[in-house]
Amino acid sequence: MEHAENFFRSMESSEEMRDFDRVCTYVDSHFKCVDSFTALGSMYFIHKSLKNIYQYDFNSRDFKPVAGHTKCVGSLEGVTTVQKEKFPKNFWPDFKWSRKGYMRTRWLIHNQGMDLVNVHLFHDASNLIACNSSPSVYSGNRKKALRYVINRICDSSDSPQPYFLFGDFNFRLDTSSLVQHLSISADVQTVKKDSSNEVERIICEEKDNDHKILLQIETKLFAYLHQAVFREDNGKALLKYDKEMEAFKDVMSEEDIPFPPSYPYSEDYSEPTQYMNTRCPAWCDRILYSHTAQEIMHKRQEGEPNVVYNTLGPNVCMGDHKPVFLCFPLKTNAP
Repeated sequence: MEHAENFFRSMESSEEMRDFDRVCTYVDSHFKCVDSFTALGSMYFIHKSLKNIYQYDFNSRDFKPVAGHTKCVGSLEGVTTVQKEKFPKNFWPDFKWSRKGYMRTRWLIHNQGMDLVNVHLFHDASNLIACNSSPSVYSGNRKKALRYVINRICDSSDSPQPYFLFGDFNFRLDTSSLVQHLSISADVQTVKKDSSNEVERIICEEKDNDHKILLQIETKLFAYLHQAVFREDNGKALLKYDKEMEAFKDVMSEEDIPFPPSYPYSEDYSEPTQYMNTRCPAWCDRILYSHTAQEIMHKRQEGEPNVVYNTLGPNVCMGDHKPVFLCFPLKTNAP
């Protein structure tokens, strides 16, 4: 807790943040409460140029003006300006414990309402299982969880608003189809455990080049010889395997993706653009928005770009995920 306080204090007092005079921080760090702990955190910095900012109180069901610095760290039970929920256990019965879920806040900015929802969906536990089917079982789990979030925030009891969903969706490439594509000219060998029929390793060797290993897959290994394909032209050639968003086009949209896969980057500060060989690189980190939210994003006519969707720190070590941002002018209802 003390470490978090020092971090927030140093950030808020920095030169870069001096023009942001209102801050709302929500961090679920109450890990002892196993049934509700999500480890999610949302920080909102409001620029001094924005005058009419209100935040919704889900208890009293009205908007209240935002002033000063609000920090809620630890248990968020009783904090009425945020809704937080951990996914029900039956979403992933094979795992005894998971902290995945969502955190929602609602805002009124110059008389325009919107929901901002921080989401963390289920990951791929095994690369080998992800290869078994198309779509994978993990993709099905994420689809169910995300639809659950959408249904919750669109509950009519709180007068649905335009919404933006952001965070680690854990969306993965269609691994089965991708591996077939990457190994189309290779000899594929499946190695099974001695004591069972369970696959332990998949090895793809080049047919020439002295049978050099092109691709090796294990539960937590995805080592591809020509890793640069995920970075060349921002991985555009592989976007056709990014399919998980397609199931939600009935209710949500996303800007075209102009950046390479956001995960899993090396955590070695000297290799900020290198991927680790633990998982297949994928666009896990996203910002999605409802069709009604799209209507309040002010886009210039004649294709002039003024909406920016990209990653932060492309050439700087940011951890295993590259943060994603969406910048756009907001249409408001201000008189």
